Amino acid sequence: MSTTLIEVRPAKAADAASVASTHDEAWRSAYQGIIPGAELEKLINRRGPQWWDSAIRKGSRVSVLVFGDRIAGYANYGRNRARSLHFEGEIYELYLRPEFQGLGFGRRLFAAARRDLLQSGLKTMVIWALSDNESATEFYRALGGRMVARSSERFGPKSLDKVAFAWSN
Repeated sequence: MSTTLIEVRPAKAADAASVASTHDEAWRSAYQGIIPGAELEKLINRRGPQWWDSAIRKGSRVSVLVFGDRIAGYANYGRNRARSLHFEGEIYELYLRPEFQGLGFGRRLFAAARRDLLQSGLKTMVIWALSDNESATEFYRALGGRMVARSSERFGPKSLDKVAFAWSN
């Protein structure tokens, strides 16, 4: 019988290349057909290993979910960036490689990020998702998020609707 270790831990600089490839795979899976192709490529390409290495070294809060010896997903989070929303913390990104979706790993990563924010005194939290990304909006609803705001974001010539989900304690 073999046992595979699954853990959520803070990202290290040595994880930068794996986080970058996770970002690449997850974004292609989540946004193909939603974000225009050229814009999606730009967004993915600017988040290569050097970008992640710099973010991790500068102290950005990035946690990784490790399955065996492979990074299966990551979450990036901190203080809420939208001043118009009165929530303390924000999960900026939470992504899993496609083959690790639907197995409960997203819930684990979400719980770890939320716990870290709570331990830092950030008791309320918000997450933004593109409305057309149904798997994300359903995921956040299933985790008890309540929709608190709508906005839009431009991706080249296209404007896409996005929604904010929030949690209080």
